[in-house]
Amino acid sequence: MSSPEKRDLGRRELLAGISASAVVACAPAPAVIRSEVSGPGIFDGVFAGDVGEDWAMVWGRSDRPAQMVVEWSAAGRRGEILGPVVGEDSSFTGVTRLLDLPSGAAVDYAVRFVEVHGRGASAPRSGHLRTAPRERRAIELLWGGDTCGQGFGVGEPEGPHEVGSVGMRTYASMAAHSPDLMIHCGDLIYADNPIPSAVRLPDGTVWRNLTAPDRGKVAESLEEFRAAYRYNFLDRSFSEFHRGVATIFAWDDHEVLNNWYPGEVLLDDMRYRERRVDVLAQRAKQAFREHTAIAGPSIHRQIRYGPLLDLFVVDMRSFRGPNTPGREVRAGSTTRFMGGEQLAWLAEGLRSSRAQWKIIVADMPLGLVVADGRAIEALANGVEGPPRGRELELASLLGQLRRDGVGNIVWVTADVHYTAAHRYDPSAARFGDFDPFWEFVSGPLHAGTFGPNELDPTFGPELRYIKAPPPGEGNLPPSAGYQFFGQIEIAASGVLKVTLRDREDRALWSIDLPPDERL
Repeated sequence: MSSPEKRDLGRRELLAGISASAVVACAPAPAVIRSEVSGPGIFDGVFAGDVGEDWAMVWGRSDRPAQMVVEWSAAGRRGEILGPVVGEDSSFTGVTRLLDLPSGAAVDYAVRFVEVHGRGASAPRSGHLRTAPRERRAIELLWGGDTCGQGFGVGEPEGPHEVGSVGMRTYASMAAHSPDLMIHCGDLIYADNPIPSAVRLPDGTVWRNLTAPDRGKVAESLEEFRAAYRYNFLDRSFSEFHRGVATIFAWDDHEVLNNWYPGEVLLDDMRYRERRVDVLAQRAKQAFREHTAIAGPSIHRQIRYGPLLDLFVVDMRSFRGPNTPGREVRAGSTTRFMGGEQLAWLAEGLRSSRAQWKIIVADMPLGLVVADGRAIEALANGVEGPPRGRELELASLLGQLRRDGVGNIVWVTADVHYTAAHRYDPSAARFGDFDPFWEFVSGPLHAGTFGPNELDPTFGPELRYIKAPPPGEGNLPPSAGYQFFGQIEIAASGVLKVTLRDREDRALWSIDLPPDERL
């Protein structure tokens, strides 16, 4: 994305939409929101995505071709930026990069859309974000994954409802924290899970959903993938949370379909007319990029959030080999998980990071066995002994980090629809060439629940905490009490505290992790 051109900008020129992108010089800030003439409407809400010390990515969606305009106000300063002209080719979505923001500041912004060939403009829609600090100060981030899965959409058990009358309660609980950042570890949507009007629950009652166009079948066309993202905004708690908290987005399998891998061809799923998964994945990735606010071309990326924190978002989906039983003893095309290029990027980024803590945002857990029929969907294969299959890749990474002396690494993930804390101990592992580290699992945010999964002994994981539905309980609804999110608080001193919470915001378990003094 090209950087906006800086220059003074008049009100008349702004409404005419003459320039493709421009910035008003910073000045003392009046109120951002003001009345506008009638014009385009804003669909779906607004939100912020990736952020840095002096920049942030902001998203919005119009109802017609128009130019995106973003105003911001922070620390007594303001700015106004012309973003892209949006059209049908992007489902009228746009992302604008805000520049020259004050560091470590609360930033209020407002998005509107201006007709390119006319004077009409939408009313502004406001949002909020926090830029990364330059100094050591306490920060808070939340994480989770899995939204609107297993047929549980915007709805509730029994009872009629209207749009906005019910909420994804986990999002409301997270909003009450007003954190610096949110991390969504993947399964932002469930493109392969249609949203029916009703779901029969195990106890015989019925969960009733709001329905929407193009959500009654699996997503195959680009428009059907887009519709899955739009559907989530029907929920008031979801929409309001994202307006208030910048979110770092990853992706997993359900953005395309369950357990997919590149090159796969569907053989038995009769719901699909398009059987080539690469074709589905290409459409799904376009919809994902249109409905997130990611800086740069890659899903895997590093986000620096001040001297205490670097985030490394990894992509465990795009570069993997086919799902196999995972018994290979040598690395090859069938053992790829993150892939050699991404693995080298991650190792070098962690080695060169100057941040106190390095958090790896993973879309799948490391030590939990996730099956795909007779094959393995995740990394762990459940086989006693040294690393095999995709585990070879992790062994290579962990060994390199130990040789480089990289400490203070924490992994966060979701995917398995329960919450847990795992400590990986080389003294208890079948492969011991690594330093101890923690992995924390939390989710779903709003989906069906099941589990727990088997822990593989290869890297010596110790289960420190778990809350999951009882074995054999099946697909439980969000109302059953097994929705979870995680909270990370890093004090200015460097102590990192992890708390696992349920959707009512009850603290289930927590631990304080002191920093490694090598940094």
